[in-house]
Amino acid sequence: MQTIVALQALVTATSLDIEPTGAELDAIEQEMPLILAEVELLDAQIMTIDRPVSELDERRIRRARRRVLAARRVLANKATAQVPGVGA
Repeated sequence: MQTIVALQALVTATSLDIEPTGAELDAIEQEMPLILAEVELLDAQIMTIDRPVSELDERRIRRARRRVLAARRVLANKATAQVPGVGA
């Protein structure tokens, strides 16, 4: 019986202990308000999975959706302001 051996090099990185760069950490920090708003929305939606949605739940979900949209708008405006020649 012959053994089958992969002829290609490994696709994965040699070291999985790669730290994020400063630029990546800055990008995460910029997006943190959006991330937190999305987590809040997800929490509100998860609470209503196994029970009927009450009026309070509807308000909580609606408020969380508005926070997500507001955070996305702020991020989009920052991205537009940073592009040269746009928005001026």
